[in-house]
Amino acid sequence: MHRCALALAPHLVYFTANMSKVPLIVQAVSVPSDILNEAHRQGIIELRVWNPPKQHGTMGADRAWVKENLPGAAGFLCIPQVPVDEEVLDWAGPSLKVVSTISVGVDHIDLASCAKRGIKIGHTPSVLNDAVADTALLLAMMVSRHIMKAHAMVRKGEWGTTPTNVQSFVGPEMTGKTIGFLGFGEIGQMIARRLLSFAPKRILYTTSSPKPLDLQNKAFSTLAQDPFLQCIEKCGCAWPIEMANEPDRAALAEKSDFLFIIASLNSNTKHLVDKAFLNKMQPHAILVNVSRGPLVDTNALIDVLKNGKIGGAGLDVIEGEPQIPADHPALDEDLMDRLVLLPHLGSATDEARSAMIDYSIHNLLGALGLPAKGRTVEMPAELPL
Repeated sequence: MHRCALALAPHLVYFTANMSKVPLIVQAVSVPSDILNEAHRQGIIELRVWNPPKQHGTMGADRAWVKENLPGAAGFLCIPQVPVDEEVLDWAGPSLKVVSTISVGVDHIDLASCAKRGIKIGHTPSVLNDAVADTALLLAMMVSRHIMKAHAMVRKGEWGTTPTNVQSFVGPEMTGKTIGFLGFGEIGQMIARRLLSFAPKRILYTTSSPKPLDLQNKAFSTLAQDPFLQCIEKCGCAWPIEMANEPDRAALAEKSDFLFIIASLNSNTKHLVDKAFLNKMQPHAILVNVSRGPLVDTNALIDVLKNGKIGGAGLDVIEGEPQIPADHPALDEDLMDRLVLLPHLGSATDEARSAMIDYSIHNLLGALGLPAKGRTVEMPAELPL
């Protein structure tokens, strides 16, 4: 079969000689994809791929590229940095059958409009749980142990000249403390499993509706898979730490020494952590957010940090990301010792990202009834609409 490739800066568009007879997939993110490339070579799909120009500041295609390339597409591969709103859906037209995002969160997709148009949504739950859980604990310890300040001192060659004493860089351990969770889904439970090794005094969680702990309940299936807890349950022994539902969000704020924000973002959860919530936290408490930036009111958080009303914050996400300039209030030099901000890299492990890419591609092909490397596939993670 005759094949051509046409480069249109800043993207690359592939097309086949019989493109009108095969579904068009538009890939608005630069990721390796042997599966899609092979499907293209076999003439199963037409593939249009965005290639970022040098020095491009984002991970995904801009709206101009999407507008030019999406019309007539059957499938759209995107990431949270590429919004899929009603205007984008209009550009695609009635041919669009599936939107597949390389993420768990889908707050960048207009779900109501997709449902109305009969468009399936694929996402990538579960496969990044370990990676994000590790990042959450990393942030908690970076803040509590003043790692940023200590590292900066060493990098500047000031280790031997900066006055220090036995109280320098000290911070709280998680052992013997109350650990709170605002949201307690798969990732939250994966963090809790890791925390068992830290021997906290208790783990409390608040969910959208009261949910007493019950390992037989499907809602706690991730926690129930922990071998240590399975052993405890099997022998009928007492749990080594208290783990319980705290239905009152304000009480969770008051009781937690470390508080992990692990909730989904929607119209009801924006600024779930607001000024009132933050003011109820203890002055030594540390907040960690690895979910979505708008869950936390950034201005309110910076205010309580500057006024010493909480101990610190570790963020992998923040409102307005990725456009965070050097003069952003969160990057104020005075906050370096109490606020750690990472560039949304919670799932950035080889294993998690590879699995997310595979999931998203199988979601695309499965929704369209197309094979992957000669095998029939189904959508591994279709979001119910």
